[in-house]
Amino acid sequence: MKGIVYLNGEFMDANEAKVSAFDRGFIFGDGIYEVVPVLGGKLVDKDGFWQRFEQSLAAIELSLPCEKSKFEEILNEVISRNSLKEGGVYMQITRGVADRDFCFIKNLEPTCFIFCYEKEIINNPDAINGISVVSVEDIRWKRRDIKSISLLAQCYAKEQAVKKGAYEGFMVEDGLVTEATSSSAFIIKDDVLITKPLSNEILPGIRRKVILGFAEQAGLKIEQRAFSMDDVYNADEVFISAATLLLLPVISADGRAINGGKVGKYAPKLRQMYVDKLKKEIENYN
Repeated sequence: MKGIVYLNGEFMDANEAKVSAFDRGFIFGDGIYEVVPVLGGKLVDKDGFWQRFEQSLAAIELSLPCEKSKFEEILNEVISRNSLKEGGVYMQITRGVADRDFCFIKNLEPTCFIFCYEKEIINNPDAINGISVVSVEDIRWKRRDIKSISLLAQCYAKEQAVKKGAYEGFMVEDGLVTEATSSSAFIIKDDVLITKPLSNEILPGIRRKVILGFAEQAGLKIEQRAFSMDDVYNADEVFISAATLLLLPVISADGRAINGGKVGKYAPKLRQMYVDKLKKEIENYN
């Protein structure tokens, strides 16, 4: 591990960061996490991040360990101490240390851990070349709208995708795609952008929301509905979105070429609109 991290009120070398073996995050996966992209050394897409982070914390009866403004200062300090220009900031809050008991134990001191990492967001070569996906079974719990640190089901699904040589897995439940293992899933057919509507069945993707906001300007209609892998195979375009990916086009699904195995016209257009939006956000940063 490299760099400076934040743990429970202190900045320290990553290799010095330790939490109790009795932390409920370790014992139960009892906690919430978030990832915020960083461009030009600045947090971007902040509004969407804060909305989802606070909703997830409230859903499992957790709170920020300090005022919102102070917490954001800590995030910025982690970025500064690591001289991060482009990448992401990861944070997680767990319920804290306690005897092993399944119920939500009250009045614990939450554990707060933050680190950052470098990642090429703007010039990601996969945005030009496209990626492959495969279908995998969705075996997750029923509150996927909560950004829980309990990610074993997603890790299992991602491993199945990787073993098949794919970049990402499209999770399927009852014959329909819910979302990808670590991203939101979209298809385009006949100039219509299609993605599953929000519910407890999927995570409310921040990038998803922004992309839907660009659709009309890009010349697309929107249809929020479930779709099958057959719909994926027969789509004009397919793509995914996530915090430090923004948008990546899919050119193959279960070994079947999408759009002849070539990146379509809308995915690059939507991605550029997103990049322009973030660059403007950085210029107006305060």
